[in-house]
Amino acid sequence: MIICLFWSLVLRASSKSGKRRKMVPYLPSSKDQTLNIIKLLEGRTGRLADLGSGDGRLVFAASSAGFQCTGYEINSILVAYARSKALWTGVPSNQATFVKKDFWKTDLSLYNNVTAFLAPGVMGVLGEKLLKELPDDARVIACRFPFPNWPHQSSVGSGLEESFAYDISTVRSHLRCAPNTVV
Repeated sequence: MIICLFWSLVLRASSKSGKRRKMVPYLPSSKDQTLNIIKLLEGRTGRLADLGSGDGRLVFAASSAGFQCTGYEINSILVAYARSKALWTGVPSNQATFVKKDFWKTDLSLYNNVTAFLAPGVMGVLGEKLLKELPDDARVIACRFPFPNWPHQSSVGSGLEESFAYDISTVRSHLRCAPNTVV
C-alpha cells in the first residue's frame, strides 16, 4: 500500500513537469540481494555509486566493505532517512554520502564501481549512459534485471535474488564485435 501510494505520487510529480522521466518505484533490496552484490564486488576497491539508493542499505553494506560510496536518490524522504541513519550509526561522511540528485543528469566518470537495482525498462538507456561515462576498469552490478546485450562477467543468486557483474572493458570489447551496436 505504501509503495503504491509513493509510486502514484512520483508519477503525478513527473507528469506535472511536462517531461517524461525515467523513474522506477522504491523497492528495497533484500538481505540476500545486498549480500550477492557485495560478493560480486569482492577484490575491488575505490569509489562506488549506488543509483537509486533508496534507504541506503546497499551504501551502508558497501561502505562497511571499504568502498567510498555515494547514494543517488531523488526521493527526499529516503535521502533524509539514509542521512539520519548514517549519522545515528556513526558512518563517516567520507565513506557514505547520500545526495538528492538525479543520476541521469550526473557525470559518473569518477566511479569505478556502480550498482543499480532499477527496472527492466530503463536498463538499456542506463547501459548507454554508463558506456559513455565510466572508465575501462569500472565494474557495474545490476540487481535482478540484467543489461540487454551485455555479457556478464559473473552472477550470484537465482531468480529474484540474482545479481549480475559487468566489467566495462569486456562489455565495450563485446559490443565492438557485435553487429549493429554503438559503443
